[in-house]
Amino acid sequence: MIDGIFIMEFSVRAAELTTLLESRITNFYTNFQVDEIGRVVSVGDGIARVYGLKEIQAGEMVEFASGVKGIALNLENENVGIVVFGSDTAIKEGDLVKRTGSIVDVPAGKAMLGRVVDALGVPIDGRGALSDHERRRVEVKAPGIIERKSVHEPMQTGLKAVDSLVPIGRGQRELIIGDRQTGKTDP
Repeated sequence: MIDGIFIMEFSVRAAELTTLLESRITNFYTNFQVDEIGRVVSVGDGIARVYGLKEIQAGEMVEFASGVKGIALNLENENVGIVVFGSDTAIKEGDLVKRTGSIVDVPAGKAMLGRVVDALGVPIDGRGALSDHERRRVEVKAPGIIERKSVHEPMQTGLKAVDSLVPIGRGQRELIIGDRQTGKTDP
């Protein structure tokens, strides 16, 4: 009889212990976050080569240890080419680089009119933050020929030779070749 009571108590404690362990194990990883970190292999001319970012996406934002941000553009087997937004003088070989997990996007809309912003759309004109704006991705696929608005309005360059020999429509892509300071970009 004593053995029967002992076995019954032990089985109740074992069930409680199992439940307790299962709850602890399932809750162990709930607050666990893994960041993919890489190291700078080389840096120069606004491009940083980074090793160790195996799962990075093209166009993804990264952050360097110095706080400078960049966009991953050249994905290779051994390393990733990252275009640095801002000065690369604070970035050194061996510095850590962290993925942000988000594709680069910038503010868009009427709130941007008349504002001076940096490469990421952050205002640098001293007039405060942007209000009431949407965000759009930087790298998007260009619309197909069918979806595009047709070119229906002529654009006058102001040079009769160009306007008569190569008529250009507003919104049309056209290569204009010429020497420097000859007025190619003048309206």
